[in-house]
Amino acid sequence: MGTAVGGDRAVPRYVQIAEEIVQQIRAGVLKPGDMVPSESELVDRYGVSGGTIRKAMVEVRASGLVETRHGKGSLVKARPPVRHRSSDRFRRSHRKGGKAAYLAESEQAGATAKVSVLFIGPADAPDDIAERLGVESGAKVLARRRLYFRNGTPVETATSYLPWDVVKDIPELFSENPGPGGIYARLEDDGHVFAEFVETLQARPASKAESSELALSPGAPVIHLIRDAVTEEGRVVEVCDTLMAADQFVFSYRIPATD
Repeated sequence: MGTAVGGDRAVPRYVQIAEEIVQQIRAGVLKPGDMVPSESELVDRYGVSGGTIRKAMVEVRASGLVETRHGKGSLVKARPPVRHRSSDRFRRSHRKGGKAAYLAESEQAGATAKVSVLFIGPADAPDDIAERLGVESGAKVLARRRLYFRNGTPVETATSYLPWDVVKDIPELFSENPGPGGIYARLEDDGHVFAEFVETLQARPASKAESSELALSPGAPVIHLIRDAVTEEGRVVEVCDTLMAADQFVFSYRIPATD
């Protein structure tokens, strides 16, 4: 039978099988480094066709909990636990304490954080970034691209774009380590005091290149986040284009109930 009936809704059998495998991984029955049973083993276990098992494994891979190795099958990933990403991470007290947002948040979660700088230098502003920064498309900006690790696993990439007229006289922003508190601390030191950070999020499947960079299964879900850093004068002095492994983040925001 291809489906099972629960209430008024028929649940495809391959979905049930995928959910059971995912639950085994989350419960630790299948541990990091374990191989998921082979297609023939799953066919025997569930009494279904190979096609049903292959469809189930598509769903399992989409969960981001396994990776497929050519000729070897599917391996349970050694993924770090989910960490919260809250609006509190941009508190000025963190910057004054010498901690950039990512490092402060990872420390609070008891995780080991590492940042690998992939590129720092001048770049032409893409159309959407230029619009957010209030500069002409193709205008010269400073780009800072980083890859973030948590407990040794890549979980996030981020590229910051900053207007050239803002950064040209702040030499620390051209260094891999901009100093205590990160780039936001250096911007505030130079008089660009922040009023707010505005974030836009979208969930989508990872591209092949993104999957490789974040060690995800092909097509695994990611969160694409773009953040505008807005000063008290109303100017956007940084746009951060970020991509995150969706299974590694829970977002928590405070929303004022008053004017």
